[in-house]
Amino acid sequence: MRNRAVRSEVKTLIVKARRSLSGGASAEPDARSATLEAVRALDRAASKGILHGRNAARRKARLARQLAKIAAAAPPPAKGKKTAKASTKPAAAPQKKK
Repeated sequence: MRNRAVRSEVKTLIVKARRSLSGGASAEPDARSATLEAVRALDRAASKGILHGRNAARRKARLARQLAKIAAAAPPPAKGKKTAKASTKPAAAPQKKK
């Protein structure tokens, strides 16, 4: 009975993570936290022997691959324009060749 409850919880967390991953780059922070929660649940289930270790590793790899795909598709964060500031240090005098 306990094993069934843990398996059900793991499956639920995986489904939640997949749904958040399919949301696209706009939901990346939610996808990251949902994926992390699912990975933790998979690790716990594998350590207790409820899931086979390789089964848990395969599921974690699939989630990680989907997370990497949306992370690569996400545009870099927008930053303000950088302006060239004058240096406060005095310029070094050119050295003469001997």
